[in-house]
Amino acid sequence: MKFTVILEPQEEGGFTVTVPALPGCISEGETRNEALGNIKEAIELYIKVLKEDGKPIPQDVGEEVLLDA
Repeated sequence: MKFTVILEPQEEGGFTVTVPALPGCISEGETRNEALGNIKEAIELYIKVLKEDGKPIPQDVGEEVLLDA
């Protein structure tokens, strides 16, 4: 499964990452790689909860987007 993620550099350093297809799925990291690793874990947990609750899993195939500050 692939999901579009949005990486947003923060003024104080690091990145915030959101997943538009998964409302409320957000994470952060000091580096780009750390932020992507953290959001991957957040996505896995989000999907696990959806499955446990018997809810449909949103489908979103896209690409990674980096917003320039």
